[in-house]
Amino acid sequence: MWWLEGFRSGMGRLEILLLVYTLLCSLGDCLFVTDYFTRTPRKLNAYRSFASVELFHFNVPEDTVVAVWNLITFKEQGGTFGDSCPDRNVTVYFRSGAPPVINPLQTRFPKDTIIPGSFAVTLTWTLPNRTTGVFNVTSPLPGDWFLAAHLPKDEGKISVKGLHEECQYLFQPQLIVQRLIGISVLYPGYFIDQMIPLHNRSVLYKVFIPNYISRVKVQLVDCNTKNRSGESCPVLLKIRSRAPPVHNSSAMDCRENLPCELDVPLPSWEQWYYILVERYLSSSDVYFRIGVQVKDCSKPSVSKGSSAMNMPQSFGTAMGFSLSETMPAASLPNVPQNGSDQGSLLNTEDSITYLAPIADTNKCWPIRPTLRNELDTFSVHFYIFFGPNISIPPDRAAIFAINLMPVLDSGGVLNMELKLNVSSVRGENITIFGCLNHGMPLSLHDNTSVSCESESVSGFHLSINTTTNITKLRIPYPQTGTWYLSLRSLCATEHGFELCTNVTAEVYLRSYLTPCINDCGTYGQCKLLRTNNYLYAACECKAGWDGWGCTDNTEAYSYGFQLLSTLLLCLSNLMFVPPVTIAIRSHYLLEASVYIFTMFFSTFYHACDQPGIVVFCIMEYDVLQFCDFLGSLMSVWVTVIAMARLKSIIKQVLYLLGAMALSMALQLDRHGLWNLLGPSLFALGIMAIAWTVRTIRRRRCYPPTWKRWVFFLFPGTTIATSAVALYAFVETEENYFYIHSIWHMLIAGSVGFLLPPRAKPDVKVTPLKRRRGCGYQLCVNEHEEMGLVDPAIITINSICTS
Repeated sequence: MWWLEGFRSGMGRLEILLLVYTLLCSLGDCLFVTDYFTRTPRKLNAYRSFASVELFHFNVPEDTVVAVWNLITFKEQGGTFGDSCPDRNVTVYFRSGAPPVINPLQTRFPKDTIIPGSFAVTLTWTLPNRTTGVFNVTSPLPGDWFLAAHLPKDEGKISVKGLHEECQYLFQPQLIVQRLIGISVLYPGYFIDQMIPLHNRSVLYKVFIPNYISRVKVQLVDCNTKNRSGESCPVLLKIRSRAPPVHNSSAMDCRENLPCELDVPLPSWEQWYYILVERYLSSSDVYFRIGVQVKDCSKPSVSKGSSAMNMPQSFGTAMGFSLSETMPAASLPNVPQNGSDQGSLLNTEDSITYLAPIADTNKCWPIRPTLRNELDTFSVHFYIFFGPNISIPPDRAAIFAINLMPVLDSGGVLNMELKLNVSSVRGENITIFGCLNHGMPLSLHDNTSVSCESESVSGFHLSINTTTNITKLRIPYPQTGTWYLSLRSLCATEHGFELCTNVTAEVYLRSYLTPCINDCGTYGQCKLLRTNNYLYAACECKAGWDGWGCTDNTEAYSYGFQLLSTLLLCLSNLMFVPPVTIAIRSHYLLEASVYIFTMFFSTFYHACDQPGIVVFCIMEYDVLQFCDFLGSLMSVWVTVIAMARLKSIIKQVLYLLGAMALSMALQLDRHGLWNLLGPSLFALGIMAIAWTVRTIRRRRCYPPTWKRWVFFLFPGTTIATSAVALYAFVETEENYFYIHSIWHMLIAGSVGFLLPPRAKPDVKVTPLKRRRGCGYQLCVNEHEEMGLVDPAIITINSICTS
């Protein structure tokens, strides 16, 4: 049973435990223990792909009756509570055995991909900065449980780091489990006397089912109440694999069925089965005898002679123990041993009776094990002995076992490939049917059966024939344990499928584990991720491609658009050519070299940074990015310092110190706001001091002419400010290509306006008309009047007349 309830913010662990206690009191004497698990809060991200999801790993112990996940989400902004942050829905997914395979954007999965099911809940905010939800699972499956949480997809805005305090949404799951202790254990073949006292609602048992069991039958006999006058048995019989039964488990109403027997065909192997006997409302104790009878199919249909031993097989030795190799009857005391036929009931004076196992007439076919060869993380090949070409006889199935290691193998993709050798079927219209099942094989005893599902087993179907001789199957994040592949050959006739006569088909079988589907293709990158000690892999797509294998091209960029965007980002750097020309003509050689450096590395960095296939890298990406960022910051630095009109030696020292300081800052954080803003403000401060000193000395504004302000400084400052505004507030992932290109052109254009012209050497100044008397006249060079000459070259003429 699954349900989600919204809890009040003040609800604590005590109320949760009271809820759990109420649910548990219907099971026996309420003997249980409580375990509590928690995980560190982690910041949630907007969903783009599974690589942006926060994954949490829990382990649910066996015999757990109730698992309660307390889901806590809260906001933070600048280290404080984010009361002003907007509410955003938080989606949480749950899955047992492996991480959930989610698809919030409804993208297309790659071909031949199986999508395992999962459960999802959405958390809404009940307080300004916190919300809490509870997810209850009655009788959860034991073992690994995974939670995946994320925020909705955002608009893809590119924000400058440090420009404003970002709203953070943190998620912390907590798990409280209640597990029963002292559950009675039944043994296959043994009947015991039991009762349900008046003060109990039900009683729970468990029985271990080994390998090579084809059927399990739970029998409840000699049922009566305390007064022994009732003709019907007022109990309900339920059974479930791995965990206690729930409301939709296999059940039998013993009031209407006498004798009360519950059959489970094709049970899971090497698993605990839980049996619940639940009483209906009555005013007396209920007495009964309960036992579990099994059908053993471990005996091979062929004698273990020379032909049977030529091929590696498994009847309980390699893959586990069969029933005949487990507990014999003599292991329990006071159980007589005699030569009675199988299936006969051996009556004893004690409360324990032995029922011998029944041999299944449909023998289990030999299971061929596979050899595990680990190449790398999530790169495992499963080799078949005397393979990979295998022969499928017409009279029986070929069954193979693939063992996935716990936890280690659930973070990758299980791949299965089948290829039919058409020449081996000799022209027959033959079809190879395969079933991939988890936990036990489905051997397809029925000649016309092509389904991979039964009452208790579900699997995945594969088929190949002479027309379509290749098939593939992919399972992302498969459950760990043993997977069984059953292959059977059938021939198509007018009346359906029938057994083939004297035709042995040859099939090429390849089974392997990979990190991602097809290595995420051309437009994706397979990333190895980690949450605590758990490793998993996921695709991160680019160029508008989506999906688990980056195969959904619904919003993909065309080749022409990729080429256009690459050329736009690269060729927009040619706007640095005019500033370079101006700098060289004005004899600013150091500044020109910085602009050339910036233009070169910005061009090739963007050529290497493209998400599609139009990519060209002349060196490592990290080197290109560092040089591009360094060139951009140095261009701003040298331009502002040049505007300060300092002495040559001081200017060169500042250039060198700025290059070293900016290199250090970029190594610390390349995307920080202060990497760009800090050097710019410092350089502007130096320029402001230099201009203020000149203004005070001359007692007039510097630069002194209005033409310099109107035609150079004001346009350059406006262009630079517009570029910074576009970069900081307008740029998104969708408009990045043209907005960033405009940024290149605006920054280069502003440099052309702001870079001051070089001061020319002194020229002869024609003295003005002499005035009467003796005095001094200040003669100023025309270039200095425009604010273009260093104050050190101003000439002062002293003229004295009588």
